Amino acid sequence: MVADSGITFGGTIGAATSFPQVILTAATFDENLWYRIAKAIGTEARAIYNEGEAQGMTFWSPNVNIFRDPRWGRGQETPGEDPFMTSKYAVSFVRGIQGDSFEGGQLKDGRLLASACCKHFTAYDLESWNGNSRFTFDARVTKQDMADTYQPPFKTCVKDGRASGIMCAYNSVNGVPNCADYDLLTRTARGEWGFRGYVVSDDQAVPHLFEMQKYSKSPEDAVADVLKAGLDVECGNYLANHTKSAVEKGKVSESDIDRALHNSFTIRMRLGLFNGNPSKLVYGNLSRNDVCSPEHQDLAVEVARDGIVLLKNSANLLPLSKSKTKSLAVIGPNANVSETLLGSYSGPPCKSITPMQGLMNYVEKIEFHEGCETINCASIASIEAVKKLAKSADYVVLVMGINQDFEREDLDREDLVLPGQQQSLIRSVANAAKNPVILVLLCGGPVDISFAKDNPKIGGILWAGYPGGAGGKAIAEIIFGDHNPGGRLPVTWYPKDFNKIPMTDMRMRPDPSSGYPGRTYRFYQGETVYEFGYGLSYSNYSYKFVSVGQSKLDVKLENSGDISVSDIGYETCEKAKYSVIVSVENEGDMVGKNPVLLFAKRDQVVKGSPVKQLVGFNRLD
Repeated sequence: MVADSGITFGGTIGAATSFPQVILTAATFDENLWYRIAKAIGTEARAIYNEGEAQGMTFWSPNVNIFRDPRWGRGQETPGEDPFMTSKYAVSFVRGIQGDSFEGGQLKDGRLLASACCKHFTAYDLESWNGNSRFTFDARVTKQDMADTYQPPFKTCVKDGRASGIMCAYNSVNGVPNCADYDLLTRTARGEWGFRGYVVSDDQAVPHLFEMQKYSKSPEDAVADVLKAGLDVECGNYLANHTKSAVEKGKVSESDIDRALHNSFTIRMRLGLFNGNPSKLVYGNLSRNDVCSPEHQDLAVEVARDGIVLLKNSANLLPLSKSKTKSLAVIGPNANVSETLLGSYSGPPCKSITPMQGLMNYVEKIEFHEGCETINCASIASIEAVKKLAKSADYVVLVMGINQDFEREDLDREDLVLPGQQQSLIRSVANAAKNPVILVLLCGGPVDISFAKDNPKIGGILWAGYPGGAGGKAIAEIIFGDHNPGGRLPVTWYPKDFNKIPMTDMRMRPDPSSGYPGRTYRFYQGETVYEFGYGLSYSNYSYKFVSVGQSKLDVKLENSGDISVSDIGYETCEKAKYSVIVSVENEGDMVGKNPVLLFAKRDQVVKGSPVKQLVGFNRLD
């Protein structure tokens, strides 16, 4: 959604459409839906600007870093752990928010609806863990991991999405701070990928070069290091305060400043910021009537519905019968707190519907108890009263999980389990209830809920991420069968023992000699709670390969076991396309939206190749 950074809510416009946090959006595996979300956000952003309540039109989104470690506090802001999927998301989002068509290449006279910025460039996925800070962390990354994991989303964001901005990250990579890396910002982004936008630093990243990282020898050297590397705009005031003296000392040339100004003002011109009255511009017709529109609010609920993942449904407990369910107990610290639904970087939503409020539309007799006074769940409030309530109702819905007190910018998680006594509360309620209970989890990163997965008294489990302002409506619709869930996990859910792995280890590939298990479904060698791509439905779907073809290449790929990329040429390899037609049949009684995921795998791992990897996906109605 349009967040409150640089936006003045409370004047003529007091709210914006609240879409689910990105990680839940990604669970839809729906490129067109991602595009529609971004187009709605760009429209509302432009409308707010036209009303004079936005400072500008350059928005620092999307976050296309790889959700490498399940404890990362900002993983919720990303599309997940897969570089192919994240790349697809990047293109859809950038095209939507900038006003391009879904297919690309149709901007009106090159004009931007709003400016998108791909961040955080690059290999950034640690906030504050075990004494390691994102401001000073030096990520040690192999060339192979950089090429096939960390960089692809940024490359696609630039080459296919045509993003008008890139934000360089705080951290260093192999000893060089990202914002001072000429090879990264200029040689790679501009030279190899053809980037034609502006490069901005993360907040206060420039002074950190001198004051925290000790990379630059003086403030003037810090200014010189970033400008010569290719930085154009600083989030902060170091350039404003020290560029003049850097020029006077001969550390910075005027040509470096001219280049930065050229890149910055080009984007401002494409946004129409010098063309007078906003109402006279290409997007001048957008106004307050385009913010929180019924169409956008309906879209937000649609996204939440399609993203929520059904993790367990023993004996087809769900959906509950609307006619036979006479009483419902709703228990949990996340059940009736609207703020939790939003996740990080949010503004005031057009409307809020908590899970408790959503369920009230289906059951006449409904009672609520928070169970724990806070999400920390240091103690269970009135356990006997909670158990009594659980015994009295036909069914119990437990709404548990975490919130921004546990995961957010500058805060990584300490473990992979539910906080405090949440697990004990869930077990007590499940044991007391007359029927198997339903567990709803609000969280961005994964949680080890093996205890619930294996407990027959817990019949249904839903992961709802942070589903947005009206997310409670979507949760209730799924529980009572007005929507058939179809979301799939965009991240691996690891067991709690994964917490032994240092967040600072950037390697994707496993190392059997040291017991390092690797990361993400592509390389991880270990037990999982739930796998990447996992998700149930109220329908059974059958799949069948209809045909598998391939494009014509100079080299016959059917005998390519020993053929390397250099044998066929990089350009030819890039153009190689395989056509796979899959037949999908819904064998159930409910209409459903089903993401079909296609993976490729080798018979044997060769030179660090993935165990398997996503190569295509499509969502079918």
